[in-house]
This record gives sequence, structure tokens and C-alpha cells, in this order.
Amino acid sequence: MAGSSIIKNISWKFAEQVSSQLAMLIVSIVLARILTPHDFGVIAIVNIFTAIANTFVINSFGTALIQKKDADALDFSSVLYFNIFFCIVIYVALYFCAPLVSDFYDNEYSELVPVLRVLCLSIILMGVLAVQNSYISRKMLFKKFFISTSSATFLSGLVGIMLALTGFGVWALVWQYILTNLLKVLVLANIIRKPPLLQFSFARLRGMLGFGSKTLVTSMLITCYLEFRATVIGKLYSAADLAFYDRAKQFPSLAVTNVNNSIESVLFPHMSRLQDDIAAVKATCKRSIRFSSYIMMPLLMGLLATAEPLVRLVLTDKWLPTVPLLQWFCLVFLFQPIHTANMQALKAIGKSGVQMKLEFIKKGIELACLLVVMWYGVEAIVVNMAVLTTLFTGLNAWPNRKYLNYTFGEQVRDIFPSLAMSSLMCGAIWLLTLFNMPAFLTLIMQVVSGPILYLGMSKVTHNEQLQYIIEKFRGRKTRHK
Repeated sequence: MAGSSIIKNISWKFAEQVSSQLAMLIVSIVLARILTPHDFGVIAIVNIFTAIANTFVINSFGTALIQKKDADALDFSSVLYFNIFFCIVIYVALYFCAPLVSDFYDNEYSELVPVLRVLCLSIILMGVLAVQNSYISRKMLFKKFFISTSSATFLSGLVGIMLALTGFGVWALVWQYILTNLLKVLVLANIIRKPPLLQFSFARLRGMLGFGSKTLVTSMLITCYLEFRATVIGKLYSAADLAFYDRAKQFPSLAVTNVNNSIESVLFPHMSRLQDDIAAVKATCKRSIRFSSYIMMPLLMGLLATAEPLVRLVLTDKWLPTVPLLQWFCLVFLFQPIHTANMQALKAIGKSGVQMKLEFIKKGIELACLLVVMWYGVEAIVVNMAVLTTLFTGLNAWPNRKYLNYTFGEQVRDIFPSLAMSSLMCGAIWLLTLFNMPAFLTLIMQVVSGPILYLGMSKVTHNEQLQYIIEKFRGRKTRHK
């Protein structure tokens, strides 16, 4: 029953993620066909600073609210008021630092100062959203979250497309992003319908500081390293190179983010409730790894095989340098299911300090390798990422051998069926690119044949995840009759 509830909530969260990301993707594709890679370099630079600022907001007390067993209205109101104040401070700092950022890049990005100053307004909205999302996660209101936020995201997406088609250029994406967050705040306020208390408690914040600070340090370490890498590319190479890198990451990241964020949003609060029952936490972690790898791995391997016709058709030939980078990024994200499930389990049982130590080790190694390979081109940087993230899979799984009695070998066995079937499918549909057919025809044949091959192999091997999905679908269909 618990497993069914987890998958059900993951499904609703996944639907919400897909609807949100789809609207953003449509706007992004429209802009990519209208604008040049240089224009996208501006957005990529701004995203470096907004991502770091948002990490402060989302990963400090937000996760602590979910993990805390007895969080009440005073906890939520205290975090809300702290977030709003802190976000305003961050925004003011970024507003006055905008010219310095432009100077760092030798004023190559002429629109950078106004775009940074406007887009960073969304940070204040993110401070409110972080608390609202924590409430939604604790109450498992993912179905209502999907119905409400999908409509808000779709509306802001339409506005972004209209602005792009009427000549607003990069500002279409800026205003679409701000409007999305504003509508989400309003929609979630309507769902929750509980105004915050007019009270603030430093004592409550201090009580959550131990867990929240470790989670924040971990998230900041990851985010700062990721954005440092983008900064290196923007500084050493051209704006177009940065745009190719950012665009290559977007497609596999979209597939991973939708599945991964859905799993994280459901898995963490669920395992937090079970934190005193280690056997139950292990069972939940195990189910998550199996289910998410079954969904995520074919998406990534399929994207790897379809990269060239997809880029030609969707983004046009001017974005072809993105193709090899995109394929390597598919491998970068391939083992994300193991990382996500293991890290959420550690946080849920109160071992965020262990996660923080792991990230310090990994980021130290990654930084040393980056300083060596960054002089050999953008593709060398991405290849380095793919190699290291694959090697780090065992390191991510190692702590739970002790805390959950869930060994790395057992985890590899759990993902192996999905990995093997996805690899075979990838090789088969990649062969279609050798026939030199038009990009549209090649892509259609790959998109049709890939799922048929994957599902066919799942059926022949009696894959447990496919059988579970079929049973749930049949059960739902029967109930609706």
C-alpha cells in the first residue's frame, strides 16, 4: 500500500513537472529559432547567479521543514518571513553588482545588466515558493498541485511565446519566468488557504539550523561548482560556446529533472516519516531506484541516439555543435536514479552531514580535473563530467551499505535490467541515422521504434516495473467502469 502511494504521488508530481517544463521548453524552442546562440549566452550567464541565489532560498530551511517531525504553523511562518527578508537582501546585492558582472565578461554581453536586474526579482518569489512547496510536500497534496500549477505555467508559457513572436527576444524568456513564479505563488496560496501567523521565532529557526545548514552547504557546494563550470566556459570561450553547452545540457536535464524532481519531492517526505524504520526506508529506496531507472534510462539513451535529427529539426542547423555535447550529457545524467534515492534516504534519516562530506570529496576531485581539462575545449569539459559522474556512482551508494544495509552491488543489480534494455534500444535506433533520410523521417522512425523495442524487451523478460505499471493501469480502468 505504501509503495502504491509513493508511485501515485510520484505520478502526480511528474505530471506537474512535465506540464511546467513543457511550457518552458516551447518558449525556449521558439526563442532558439528566432535568436542567435550569442543571445542565449546572456541568459546562461544570468542563470549562474539566479541558480546560486535560489539554492540559498530553497535548500536552507525548506528541506528542514519537511524533515522535522512536528513542524507547525509557527515554524512555517518563521521560515517564510526569514526567506522574504533574506531574498530582498540578495536581490539588492545582485542589483548593485550587475555592472561588475558585466565588466568581468569584458562587456561582451551588452544586455546583461538590465536582464540580471529584472530576472533576479524572481528570487523574492522563490523565497515564498520554497515554504509553500514544503507545505505541499508534507501534506502530499501533489494532485492539487498538478491541477493548479499546470494551468498557471501554461498561461505564462503562452505569454512568453506571444512576446517572442512580437520581437521581445530574450526578454520573452525573462518575463515568462517571472510570470510563472508569480502565478505559482498565487495558485499555491489558493490551495493552502492558511494565512501565515503574524509571529516569528528565532528559537524555531535555530532548532532547524542544524539540519538546514548541512543541506544548504551541500546544495551550495553542488550549485556553485556547476555554475563555476559555466563561468569558466563563458570566460575562456565565446558566448556561442556557452550557449551550445547550456543548450546541450537542457534536453537531457529536462528528462532527468522531470523524473528526478518528482521522485525527490515525494521520496524525501515519505522516507522522513519512516525514518525510525530502517527496513521500510530501504524498501522505499530500492523501489525508487528500480522504478526511476526504468523510466529515466530509456529516455536518456533514446535522446542520445536521436540527438542529431532532433537538433536539426527543432533548433535548426545553426545549433549542430550542440549534438556531441548533448550526447555526452545523456551519459552524465544516466546514473542519477542511484544518486537521488541514496541522497534522499540519507537526508530522511538525519544523515545530511554524511551527504555533505561526500559532496566535499567529489567536488574536490571534480575541481582538480576541471582545472586540467578546461583548456582543451568545451567537449573535453563535458567528457570529464561523464567519466567522473559514472565513477562517483559507487561513492554515492557507499554510505547506505552501513545505514540501510543496501550495498552498491545490490543497487547495480536493481538497475541492470533497465540499463541493458536501454543500451540495446539505443544501438538499434541509432542505426537508423546511417540511412541518410530526412531528419523528420529519421526522428519519427526512431521515436516510434524505440519505445516498441524497449517495451517488447520488458514484456519478454517479464520486467517487474512494466508489470507493476500494467496492473495499476488495469486497476484504475476497472474502478472507472
